Amino acid sequence: RRLHQKEGPVAPALQPLEWNLEWLDKNKTSFLIMWKRPEEWGKLIYQWVSKNGLTNSVFTLYELVSGDDTENEEFHGLDEATLLRALQALQQEHKAEIITLDDGRGVKFF
Repeated sequence: RRLHQKEGPVAPALQPLEWNLEWLDKNKTSFLIMWKRPEEWGKLIYQWVSKNGLTNSVFTLYELVSGDDTENEEFHGLDEATLLRALQALQQEHKAEIITLDDGRGVKFF
């Protein structure tokens, strides 16, 4: 949904959500509201990987969010853009590496 300035001040209404709000432009006219921050999604994914002894394994992005093995996980069904941001956060922590596969992108966990 788009909010226009004529609808009133946006910032006060979003104050409780601010920690999950990310501005998309310098003028603060567009923003993204996230259920969880990418780092939080990354943590959940990595916990699942560790819990199941899957470090040093390679997964396609599809397997992570749509595969049978993750069906009962909170990150199952996560959109690709959010998934990539979560994996980038893990990559910065040296816990994962996003890789290119023949049929798309994947990730290797460490």
